[in-house]
Amino acid sequence: MGVAQARLACMNRPLISAIALAFAALPVSANAQTSAPAATAPASAADQNLRKIYEDYATWQSKEYGTIEDSRGETDQADYLPKVDPANWRRRADHLQSILKQVKAIDPASLSPAEQVNAAILTTEIEAAIADISFRDYEMPANSDSNFWTYHEARGQLADVAAYKRYIARMRDLPRYFDENIANMRAGLKRGLTPPAITLQGREGSISNYVKPAADSSFYASFKEIPANIPTAEAEKLRAEARATIDGSVVPAYRKLLEFWTKDYVPAARQSTAARDLPNGDAYYRSQVRKYTTLPSTPEEIHQLGLTEVARIEAAMNATMREAKFTESFPDFLKFLKSDAQFIARTPDELLGVSSYVAKRVDGKLKDYFEVLPRRRFTIIPVPEALAPFYTAGRGGLESCQMNTYNLPVRQLYNIPALTLHECAPGHSFQAALAEEGSTLPRFRRNLYFSGYGEGWGLYVEWLGNEMGIYRNPYERFGQQSYEMWRAARLVIDTGIHRYGWSRQKAIDYLASHTALSQHEVQTEVDRYISWPGQALSYKLGELTIRRLRAEAEKELGEKFDIRKFHTMLLGIGAVPLPVLEQEVRRFIADSKKKAA
Repeated sequence: MGVAQARLACMNRPLISAIALAFAALPVSANAQTSAPAATAPASAADQNLRKIYEDYATWQSKEYGTIEDSRGETDQADYLPKVDPANWRRRADHLQSILKQVKAIDPASLSPAEQVNAAILTTEIEAAIADISFRDYEMPANSDSNFWTYHEARGQLADVAAYKRYIARMRDLPRYFDENIANMRAGLKRGLTPPAITLQGREGSISNYVKPAADSSFYASFKEIPANIPTAEAEKLRAEARATIDGSVVPAYRKLLEFWTKDYVPAARQSTAARDLPNGDAYYRSQVRKYTTLPSTPEEIHQLGLTEVARIEAAMNATMREAKFTESFPDFLKFLKSDAQFIARTPDELLGVSSYVAKRVDGKLKDYFEVLPRRRFTIIPVPEALAPFYTAGRGGLESCQMNTYNLPVRQLYNIPALTLHECAPGHSFQAALAEEGSTLPRFRRNLYFSGYGEGWGLYVEWLGNEMGIYRNPYERFGQQSYEMWRAARLVIDTGIHRYGWSRQKAIDYLASHTALSQHEVQTEVDRYISWPGQALSYKLGELTIRRLRAEAEKELGEKFDIRKFHTMLLGIGAVPLPVLEQEVRRFIADSKKKAA
């Protein structure tokens, strides 16, 4: 899913598109942009005009949402958190409208191919942000999966004194930031704009986990081993300042939020589950579908596509069941897979070890499928304790790929190969590393995330694992098929809930009867779909687009088709809306034909 690298989940959802510090997949490196369009002639007046617009936009965005370039030349957080009160959201919307007007005043035909791509991306991104603000989506800044209060603590050592001081300043800013979000949530409560109450049960644990003295707080972890280049006296001063800030600002902010959450918000949250029941709900849902898929498809069309995909994958799963020599019914096979001890890790390290071994086996295959490999390495770690009980099975990111080791009996090992491909490599952590190492994409695109592209890539590489030889037995292949079914079922469930009014139980029963996911994962996933309308659609629609375009390239190029160059092109263009991806693949096909001729 994915993600600001460590903070996307902490921002209000209207901020997600604007900030995108890469927790899920990031746009991929311009290092790989050998096939992307490039203007060779001097920039036209139209190109120069557009570049000025998006460079100014990138500068505004960085200041608006609190990012800077640190002493190492890397993007880091500033010494403040974004302002999220209604007046600032209205101001942002006005500014975005003015930028959109400037971009649309430029005739696309007057732009070079590369700048046509940039114009389409900027337009798509800004239109989605404006739509979110118009629906006052900021009044619902938390759901069953993501929220504004996690991922504020730094991970590991910071670079220098300045970075530590910025971190302490952000901690001091938490009470103001939380208060503005609480005020927005109160406004949402008054008009019925909340996630369904059923999906918020137990989420208070992710708040109470931070109500701890400084010495025990995860906010203090980065101060326990301050780099040796910081003098001892300065380090002790920073530690004292941090302890005072955590006890005086951070803990009171979380305590106040916890009281509001448990006493006011969850008890009064809406009882219905469908997005259509929200204020202007049908239009809101269709807007979310468009934002996450970047396609003009309607909920009705997506629902029917989902039913078709479910039937296709179900036939493949039955064939794999027979390959495993299981002679009973399909429901019996699912029951066996979900309960048999051979599929359950005995310790967290065992599960992490299976994932790590998959990642190393993938390393041995990468050269056959990719021309450009990232220099940066990632680690595999457990999902943080505060999030694990209701978090997804895994999450990929720049520094680390997370595997959920909470409640091991619900984390079947035959799913781990597909999960590792998706979240680690060549999925999200692989993408994020390439993105960081690239430098030729315009600034506004380097940390941009389009869910259809990013999650579509993650699901595509799960399927690619069949070609790579990663799945070694029928159970692991069934795990990949079950994960594909999971994403196909999302098309049916998300639209079933939010367009057709399905109950939570109907959605749970549908997902449980079609996949080998444990009941725990089924319930947490359905709650995620209920409280985050539209996002779940992006995975399968993105994957189908990529696979269709690859098949088209293979057909058009025949024996000249090179999978490594295709992946170079696909990753090298960076995160793009799916219609732009389609245009660029066709450009790749045409260019490849010219080179062959």
